[in-house]
Amino acid sequence: MNITEKASYIKGLAEGLELDNTTKEGKILAALLDLVDEMSHAIADLQSDVEEIDSDLQDLNDYAEELDDDLNDVEEFLDELTDDNDADDADDADDEWDDETCDGNCEGCDGCDDPDDDSEYYEIVCPSCGETVCFDESLDPENLICPACGEKFGCIVDEDDYKKLEKEDQ
Repeated sequence: MNITEKASYIKGLAEGLELDNTTKEGKILAALLDLVDEMSHAIADLQSDVEEIDSDLQDLNDYAEELDDDLNDVEEFLDELTDDNDADDADDADDEWDDETCDGNCEGCDGCDDPDDDSEYYEIVCPSCGETVCFDESLDPENLICPACGEKFGCIVDEDDYKKLEKEDQ
């Protein structure tokens, strides 16, 4: 039996007793029974609202979980793209960088610090990250790639500059 049914049952019992609503006690009991009846309907309405809110909340939770799953899929896809691009960029940078340019501090570097290497290396600061980049005359100075950040940049070097740098190194 729910709350409204219980309130109706109590009201029916009171009517069955044939209470006199003209006496002080009868008036109080009648008012209390009306109050209980109103309160039982209000409580039933609140319970119905709470059940509806719970249902809506469950729907929202399900939807949030679906969105979270979809977002995870998107993040994984973007991570794969980023990993693939990073690997491709690293491969491209390695292909163009190997033994032609060097910052002297890269992993596995023999470049400009190699005592057995007879090539002349020249230094320039990367405009993107500020790393010092070394290169020799076999590399086009207008098409350099920084080993630290992978950024392409160029510098203008004429023959006089190459000769001047060679004299300074000797």
